[in-house]
Amino acid sequence: MIAVVKIGGEQLKVEKGQIFTVNRLEGASGKKVSFSDVFLIEDKGSTKVGNPKIEKATVSASIIEHLKGDKVIVFKKKRRKGYKVKNGHRQYLTKIKIEDISIGSKKAVTKKESKKTEQKKTTQKASTKETSNSKEKK
Repeated sequence: MIAVVKIGGEQLKVEKGQIFTVNRLEGASGKKVSFSDVFLIEDKGSTKVGNPKIEKATVSASIIEHLKGDKVIVFKKKRRKGYKVKNGHRQYLTKIKIEDISIGSKKAVTKKESKKTEQKKTTQKASTKETSNSKEKK
């Protein structure tokens, strides 16, 4: 099963068991996180595309560790002016492992169950009408 999910401002193509390094996420290492911004799911040849995202679909992952990325040096210079500035930067990152990709499935409703729910709804409507009528009379 493959999914395209938004994690930390990036869209990633994920599969169960893959390990990714993403921008820092909240939570301690060892904790589970879930992402609900799922845009596409492909399972056994069938593809489901969201508009813009798939409702009730989630990707769950576990946080392996928090780390810092490689140092990026930012050097600014203006020629003939004697202006030089050197700065460094290390991005905070989180390493995650994809645990599960799931689609929320609806419960199949039988004819008997649907009739029962319709009867309950009609009795509730009738009882609310009776109580509102009795309040108006008072």
